[in-house]
Amino acid sequence: MVQNARSRSALTLYTSADDIHCHRTRLVLAAKGVAYDRIILKSDQPTADLLDLNPYGTLPTLVDRDLTLYDPAVVVEYLDERYPHPPLMPIDPLSRARLRLGTWRIENDWLPEIETIGEGGKVAEGARKRLREHLLMSVPLFKASRFFLNPEMSLIDCLVAPVVWRLPHLGVDLGKDGKPIVDYGERLFHSQGFARSLTPEERDMRPDFNFSPV
Repeated sequence: MVQNARSRSALTLYTSADDIHCHRTRLVLAAKGVAYDRIILKSDQPTADLLDLNPYGTLPTLVDRDLTLYDPAVVVEYLDERYPHPPLMPIDPLSRARLRLGTWRIENDWLPEIETIGEGGKVAEGARKRLREHLLMSVPLFKASRFFLNPEMSLIDCLVAPVVWRLPHLGVDLGKDGKPIVDYGERLFHSQGFARSLTPEERDMRPDFNFSPV
């Protein structure tokens, strides 16, 4: 049930139950240990309350007192600056630019294939193959560091981890060549906050996963 604006707490996230960008935002909040109100909606059924805040009716939408944000990249960077500990972006401009470019490529190369897989039918199989190829081409990046493109967990991990979490659900098998990606996922899934970032629908994507420390 959507709360009236007057009863809303300082920080409120309008989110869907299974969208990657929404999961990305929830993972940032969980990594920061930030308390917030979570209002789960269907992406194709924006409520009047949401439309009053965001004329596009898109998710995620973040409300922080009198501020409303609704572009995923803007939302997560705002959260990283608003709640600076632990930092999820490096200090130096070169590393920050590298992570932003990596995020842009994931949004343009990986995520469209995931959307196509969701459509089902013949187009989905081709999208699975292309997504698998994109991921396997990135194996050297997964092997180069404990986290993706950075020695510490960063905002790009908050996008990559939800993708890797969904791979079995999407029917994408990376095979033995994808072991570095699987290992990366195991590290992130056991990191502080990942379990808290999941909705029941996302947990059901891997119902047998054990979140006990490894």
